[in-house]
Amino acid sequence: MKFGILQFPGSCDDRDAVSAARRVGDAELLWHGERDLRGADAIIVPGGFSYGDYLRAGAIARFAPVMDSVIAFANEGGIVLGICNGFQVLCEARLLPGALLGNLNRRFTFRQLQLQVANADTAFTCACAEGERLSIPAKHAWGRYYAAEETLQAIARGGQVLLRYAPGHNFNGSADDIAGVMNEAGNVFGLMPHPEHAVDPLTGSSDGLKLFESMRLSVEGVHA
Repeated sequence: MKFGILQFPGSCDDRDAVSAARRVGDAELLWHGERDLRGADAIIVPGGFSYGDYLRAGAIARFAPVMDSVIAFANEGGIVLGICNGFQVLCEARLLPGALLGNLNRRFTFRQLQLQVANADTAFTCACAEGERLSIPAKHAWGRYYAAEETLQAIARGGQVLLRYAPGHNFNGSADDIAGVMNEAGNVFGLMPHPEHAVDPLTGSSDGLKLFESMRLSVEGVHA
């Protein structure tokens, strides 16, 4: 399979995402100013500071030409993963519910976190076990997940919360300990922690690789 990784001015984890994706398949960078997804089977919107995070994190990137194609791809059922700034972009594009607000500690924070798999029966977590803990780092200043109470209840009922911060690891104050949320159709997922930085034991953990492997299994039809 082939991953397409978006590249915006200010992206800083795009090449890390390419490296991670290439451990399970092929991968290619896709420039923000072009609309051609180059036959990608799955799209990754990477972390960084797209367009300098001016106005609001992800607010300008949402209107990049490539995002017109990503939105159409997602609406047709294509698999899309947003990591950190990518999660913010997908929320701004209304491909995911909710929004990302400033951390409660009001500062940029980097930590190696424990995440708990809340739903393992998805295109993004099928290589995981229900309730499994994953060790994945996070690094952000605007990562506090927020949604209206009725939305929080709806996504919980619908199994759209895929990852939660384990007890004591929710440093940003996200509602309901949500670390990652999926759309209702099940083909778009965003999370604040960085799985592309957890793909080799030499860097502390290879748990993040399970998300990329899950996407490969889903594209190849192993997980329906």
